[in-house]
Amino acid sequence: RALRIDHWIGAGQEVSALYDPMLAMVIAHAGDRAGALQALDSALAKTAIEGVETNRHYLRGVLASEAFRRGGIGTGFLNSFNVTAPTIDVLAAGTQTTVQDFPGRLGYWSVGVPPSGPFDSRAFRLANRLLGNREDAAGLELTLQGPTLRFNIAASIVLSGAPMSAHLDGDDCPANQVIVVKAGQVLEIGKAEEGARAYLCVAGGIACTPYLGSRATFALGGFGGHGGRALRAGDVLHLCVDDRGSGATPQAGARLPDALIPRFDRQWQLRVVYGPHAAPDFFTEADMRAFFQAEWRVHFNSSRTGIRLIGPKPEWARSDGGEAGMHPSNIHDNAYAPGSVDYTGDMPVILGPDGPSLGGFVCPATVITADLWQLGQLKAGDTLRFVPVSIAEALRLAQVGEREISTLSTHTPPANKSVPETLPIDQVVATSPVLQRIGASGDSDCAASPAVVYRPTGDRYLLVEYGPLVLDIRLRFRVHALMLRLQARAIAGVLELTPGIRSLQVHYDPSTLSLEKLLVLLGETEQGLGDIDDLEIPSRTVYLPLSWDDAVCQQAVERYSQSVREGAPWCPDNIEFIRRINGLDNVDDVRRIVFDASYVVMGLGDVYLGAPVATPLDPRHRLVTTKYNPARTWTAENSVGIGGSYLCVYGMEGPGGYQLIGRTLQMWNRYHSTAAFEQPWLLRFFDRIRFYPVSGEELASIREEFPVGGYTLRIEEGHFRFADYQAFLEENHAGIARFTERRERAFQRELADWIARGQLHFDSAQVPEDVPDEETEAPP
Repeated sequence: RALRIDHWIGAGQEVSALYDPMLAMVIAHAGDRAGALQALDSALAKTAIEGVETNRHYLRGVLASEAFRRGGIGTGFLNSFNVTAPTIDVLAAGTQTTVQDFPGRLGYWSVGVPPSGPFDSRAFRLANRLLGNREDAAGLELTLQGPTLRFNIAASIVLSGAPMSAHLDGDDCPANQVIVVKAGQVLEIGKAEEGARAYLCVAGGIACTPYLGSRATFALGGFGGHGGRALRAGDVLHLCVDDRGSGATPQAGARLPDALIPRFDRQWQLRVVYGPHAAPDFFTEADMRAFFQAEWRVHFNSSRTGIRLIGPKPEWARSDGGEAGMHPSNIHDNAYAPGSVDYTGDMPVILGPDGPSLGGFVCPATVITADLWQLGQLKAGDTLRFVPVSIAEALRLAQVGEREISTLSTHTPPANKSVPETLPIDQVVATSPVLQRIGASGDSDCAASPAVVYRPTGDRYLLVEYGPLVLDIRLRFRVHALMLRLQARAIAGVLELTPGIRSLQVHYDPSTLSLEKLLVLLGETEQGLGDIDDLEIPSRTVYLPLSWDDAVCQQAVERYSQSVREGAPWCPDNIEFIRRINGLDNVDDVRRIVFDASYVVMGLGDVYLGAPVATPLDPRHRLVTTKYNPARTWTAENSVGIGGSYLCVYGMEGPGGYQLIGRTLQMWNRYHSTAAFEQPWLLRFFDRIRFYPVSGEELASIREEFPVGGYTLRIEEGHFRFADYQAFLEENHAGIARFTERRERAFQRELADWIARGQLHFDSAQVPEDVPDEETEAPP
């Protein structure tokens, strides 16, 4: 053979520094030395090893040297041989420095993968544009404190975003202009003077292999960017020296126009589109008036996941969330949009680029596309106000922003005088955010053709909702039918479709498909669905191990009690709380029901990375609980919880609000394709989950073996037909009614007790601000 490669490494393996450093041996064979050298160099050029620094570039330099090609080298050759590598050495990492690209990771919202990308995308894109880079060139996001970097090759750079002190070999390094760095120079970036995040872009961009189509770092998920994490001292970044957008060499000293550089302040105004869930259905008009009039303060516990706010708590238009949970903020899970103002209980969070795609909380407003960049500059203690604007004005502002980035100028058309720049608050709160209804009267909620409501979620997303606010698998089945029909139509401008429990979110490009045209197309598609009872869809049964009341769940509850809300009704024992609120005799009844149930997967990505939101097919197995208020700041990966009428498996470590009952195996496989993982995510819509008990020790062993294919799951193929399910419900109607009535009595007793003890609402100002969000270690 012409080429032989011996190696021991594979995706996801950890390379220790304690043993032999050899990763691989590459051997080429040809008829003569020149041919063998060419074959070896070609093999090295095509070799990619990321996550650990190697001598690949150095070896190619040796092969290219004239001395080596002649074969006349001795042992002293390497003493004087040097290779200039297109790299940057990280001498100090800064607070949180990550590799990001724009527009980030798109197309996976329906399985719980956020876009990530630069939090302040405007500053990032302006820097890349000034350098003449490709639109998707990767750069660095610097949070609060910048890194110290040594350039091993000459490069042109631009520093943009929040003002940070910067010095190149001790000399001042101005921001927002092209700087030429010489090989060997050291760039030291200090603290943010105002704002929170700055960006360092390099001509050509930073080289790293895309994950699911993007180089953006999603640190919570452990993928993208440099090793799926923030930079550390000792890391080495590689540059794309031959990957330029315009092809022109950036002109040293070229500067962004002053008019394109924002003024950073501690007081902000965020323009929003009203909806999807506001007054009068979920909030009162007084709530929404207070929402727009308040000066909100940014909580210390804010991040790329979301910006937590401190301000007035709503009175709410509902007493509770019904089957979705005890708190009136609870709804049946639906898809979010980046920039949604998400009420997790009484405390709002503005969802960021690493935020969840699916959840069960109401969102009364959504930050417009043109203002999303401001979220990346908010930091603890800043204040902000929400300003309502129309969708038409939001689109005009987005067009202005795009034109400024593409032209690096402020020559923009005047505002459309027929469209007001802002909307009067009283007018906004007195108007429902619903754009359109179908079948809103008469037999609107008949089984065969439920009512349909269309709600705006910012200026690029539309939420389609079916029927009343109840858990009805028929509604989820219709959502699935609508999604399949829209996918078959392949409508230009429809970017993503993300189903919820009784809703479908449509992500669309308004420059290609107007909202008005989209509503027409959706109406046409709806009329064509008809009766779906005889529709049959694939439905596998997937058997999962469950460590009941696992130690990591107990750890999460204890941490919550200590640092978020002491004395919450669901603490110190979530399972006991589930028993009490469902009127069961003892906690063994909770365990029995969970292991007897067959949970049908109704959504993926709650919370993150293919995590299922599921409900028992048999209503007699539906345990109803409320969610945490406010949410936990930490949950171990693959914890299993119940919230409202739903069960979820957390796809990754992060925040959460479901009552925890145990832990299972991985829902997402970052590195390996196995029999269970044809895609990185394990489950599919309408899969049925059955749990079987294992000990904590057994689960630890399973979790080690499963990602590499060493543990085989039992998966049975099957189908789901709604007509058959309806027949089951009718046959067991009496038993279902008795169980539901008992559960509802217990739920109302708990609700009355909360009201009597002042536990129903929680003042966000009570969240302790002097408790750091420390790391919590959990078994892998």
